[in-house]
Amino acid sequence: MIERSHILVVEDELHLATGIKFNLERESYHVTVVSDGPAALRLMDENPNDISLILLDLMLPGMSGYEVCEKIRDTNHTTPILILSARTLAEDRARGFDVGADQYMMKPFDLDELLSRVKNLLQLSLRRGSSVNPPSTEIIAYVGKSKVDFTTYEAHVRGAVVRLTPLLVKLLQFFVANEGRVIPREELLENVWNLPGHVNTRAPDQFMRRLRKIFEDDPAQPRHFLTIRDTGYRFIAQPEDSVQQETPAND
Repeated sequence: MIERSHILVVEDELHLATGIKFNLERESYHVTVVSDGPAALRLMDENPNDISLILLDLMLPGMSGYEVCEKIRDTNHTTPILILSARTLAEDRARGFDVGADQYMMKPFDLDELLSRVKNLLQLSLRRGSSVNPPSTEIIAYVGKSKVDFTTYEAHVRGAVVRLTPLLVKLLQFFVANEGRVIPREELLENVWNLPGHVNTRAPDQFMRRLRKIFEDDPAQPRHFLTIRDTGYRFIAQPEDSVQQETPAND
């Protein structure tokens, strides 16, 4: 028997939740619907490995979708999160990425697009934005002695296996494809987060901290993931092989 992917839908509008559930079940997914944040968090705590994907509304009673997403990420859950929201401002999307969402989709949405995004996230696929150098097509990458498998979204770091979120993998692939080059902050926002470059968001800094926490021996003195002050970011896979030395600037 083939195991079905389990999708958690967090939506307080009953008619919309019912429609989403119906269409996802037609695609043979197992779907659970809850109408508030605390119920979603309880399910995640009780069955952390059971849920494959979360579709999350932002305007929920009592606890916003932003809070739900942030609490899930604070407990180190790497389950992909797709935000569904009627909020259309770039700042709203930026905040969604700040708290750890992988994708953001505005209501009303096209059903085919929703199903496509669900499928892509579940298959651990990346929607690649255009860039000076496109996201890396390499299957395996190395960060120092650590090995990253882009097909499984797993990193082998200091003898342990670390699961990576789709957005974290997308950022890492972009760094791998542009290794050694100083990448302006605006370019990262446009190509990794699909946001206008001028948007004020902490997302790049937060995700850099996550990469350092995973891969750096000393996150306070990074050697692979560098912040070049007032300029952007730079990735060096093997610092000892680098001809040009930079002074890393901490966030």
